[in-house]
Amino acid sequence: MNNKVILTDIDGVCLDWEQDFNKWMTAKGHTLIEPDAYKVHERFNITLNEAKTSVRVFNESAKIMFLKPFRDSVHYIKRLHEKYGFVFHAVTSLTNDPAAQELRKINLQRYFGNTAFTNFVYTDTGGDKNEVLEQYRNSNYYWIEDKPINAELGLEMGLRSILMQHPYNISFTNSKITVVKNWQEIYKLIVNNL
Repeated sequence: MNNKVILTDIDGVCLDWEQDFNKWMTAKGHTLIEPDAYKVHERFNITLNEAKTSVRVFNESAKIMFLKPFRDSVHYIKRLHEKYGFVFHAVTSLTNDPAAQELRKINLQRYFGNTAFTNFVYTDTGGDKNEVLEQYRNSNYYWIEDKPINAELGLEMGLRSILMQHPYNISFTNSKITVVKNWQEIYKLIVNNL
């Protein structure tokens, strides 16, 4: 196993999916009711089916190629890659649509360069990550997520889980999972453990 691999979720960790999705939904006539809610149906007070359909349509649209970077991700991902030789595997619940997957790859390469991300693993929209993470079981790779259940799944599979803090996961507590506010904290954690 290459100990210079970092597994990372994309939306809410590397790219700011939430901001662009909220704008898109508002432009479609929906009202943002609960901005801090993780679940889209709660955020916009719509049915679960409407929420699932909206997320899929957004994820399969050209919008997915134009998401902005999340917080300070660009600076610190590039530093970890260029200065310390780390490479990143994107593990993302996006869609099974190959065109949308390619747009995601283009979006990531635009901000992080062509060599930082060496592997792109996709699950369907809203899909779980059990099977995907299974291939990394007991690798001891860092695993960066914003969804607590996926961070805990990584921990169970022998990964070093780090949770990116958001209003929707602020109450999460697990002494074995490090919670961070930004990539600077991730950078310091990883570099200090080299």
